[in-house]
Amino acid sequence: MKIICIGRNYAKHIEELASEKPENPVVFLKPDSAILAKNQPFFIPPFSNNIHYEVEVLVKINKVGKYIDTKFAHKYYDELGLGIDFTARDVQETCKKKGLPWEKAKAFDGSAVIGRFIPKEKLGDLENLAFKLYKNSELVQDGNTNAMLWKIDELIAYVSQFFTLKKGDIIFTGTPSGVGKVSENDNLVGAINEQEMFSIKIK
Repeated sequence: MKIICIGRNYAKHIEELASEKPENPVVFLKPDSAILAKNQPFFIPPFSNNIHYEVEVLVKINKVGKYIDTKFAHKYYDELGLGIDFTARDVQETCKKKGLPWEKAKAFDGSAVIGRFIPKEKLGDLENLAFKLYKNSELVQDGNTNAMLWKIDELIAYVSQFFTLKKGDIIFTGTPSGVGKVSENDNLVGAINEQEMFSIKIK
């Protein structure tokens, strides 16, 4: 399986990181070793002093597709979920300044939290989907897919130009504003439409 991540898909998040708005979706990958095992805590890695949470809506691909037309993209997924793209922000900033790839900051072991999935027909309007992240019971990210620069079906169509999508692949669709640092003993809880999708302890 592939984990395909989209960066800079929410305008306010672009602003908070003082990044440039892209002309096309920013795409990067995480290996399967990045997946945080179910019911396991996230351990802050020794190479970073500034790990950030980034909550994201996830799309699970249900069949093989290449050069998918946007109008047919809805046929390539049945479920949506919620997850976290953990980011070593200090490492990422160093890579950016040197014009280097982000993998060390984005694709390290345990950096991909994948919560449970829900059939999309139970979620209502996918282009107006509310999702939230709580840190120690405090709301820190309050997102809605209506603020996406590129919608889910557009992302699938775009990504499939470069990568053949296969059953089980997961697309992280980008994070809204409100990203921030995690510390030891934090607890992160993610929700879609007030339904809890995951709960993670930080060690």
